[in-house]
Amino acid sequence: MKRKEQYKEAEALTVTQEVRVRFNETDPLGIVWHGYYITYFEDGREAFGRQHGISYLDIHSHGYTTPIVKSSCEHKLPLKYGDVFRIETTIVDTPAAKMIFRYKIFDADNNIACTGETIQVFLNSEGIMQLNYPPFFEEWRSKVGLI
Repeated sequence: MKRKEQYKEAEALTVTQEVRVRFNETDPLGIVWHGYYITYFEDGREAFGRQHGISYLDIHSHGYTTPIVKSSCEHKLPLKYGDVFRIETTIVDTPAAKMIFRYKIFDADNNIACTGETIQVFLNSEGIMQLNYPPFFEEWRSKVGLI
């Protein structure tokens, strides 16, 4: 078993958001340029944070930042200009002091267009990586049933 597969997605915390492909996100053929999928992941992550009380602003108010240290993206089907798609964002339950989000992007016909994952670590106000969850995040994990 791969390391990342040993932790389970907290499916009950999944957030879904609809997005429409904008003209500036496409190449000359009208297909979404591959780099925009990472932006779509951010849209999903921000929706997740707002819905569950761990937005970037919430985290910052506790004196922390959460930079992305790893991202992966696997393209399955192209999205095109004008398409409406949905992003499903789920947090992964891990004992390590980091946030792992997994993403599924579905086209209008409910086909998976893209999957991916991002990993974020916690830095305190001095920019030092935290080896344990910050207290506010431990409280959040307990509140949503991850502990």
